[in-house]
Amino acid sequence: MGEHGVTQSVLLIFAHPAFQRSRANRALVEAVRGLPGVTFHDLYEAYPDFVIDVAREQELLLAHDALVFQHPFYWYSSPAHVKEWFDVVLTHGFAYGLSGTALNGKPWLTAVTAGGREIAYQRGGSNRFTVEELLRPVEATASLCGCDWQEPFVLYGSHLVSDSELAAQAAAYRDRVAALCRAPGRDQAGRPEAPAARRAGG
Repeated sequence: MGEHGVTQSVLLIFAHPAFQRSRANRALVEAVRGLPGVTFHDLYEAYPDFVIDVAREQELLLAHDALVFQHPFYWYSSPAHVKEWFDVVLTHGFAYGLSGTALNGKPWLTAVTAGGREIAYQRGGSNRFTVEELLRPVEATASLCGCDWQEPFVLYGSHLVSDSELAAQAAAYRDRVAALCRAPGRDQAGRPEAPAARRAGG
């Protein structure tokens, strides 16, 4: 363990209540679903009744080295299934708290599709804030869980993008997820090492 070039496992947690009608999310999923080391986990498919198997979800988290959360950017947030998952799976003593170290050091990438163009997501734009600013509660959640927050992947104008633009965005997303599949060094407990800045508290 710890040698570069070793593939690490990535858990891609996907949530979309109308996946088959989402051109943008289908393209992103198709781009990454076959990557070696990626486990694709569709929350709406796994739990159509919203009754989440917490033990199963925590086992999945423990079995993977990096996390990706992909979903549409509904009302500056996520579909309800994602919030429910956060509420019941990321429990005290597992994901946070003095003994809640299960996710420490694991990269966390949030990938969202937004209906508006990027110009709408800025100061002075119609949405007033950037997507990064609107995702601060998720970033805080990742931080509380000891995860290594990654720069979010955002596909803007999901209803407006051309086929060629969508293909380029899907390729960029594939590159981001593939980078997570390339294992960094690991600590003595076998967890992925955090970047130097994070280990130093920066």
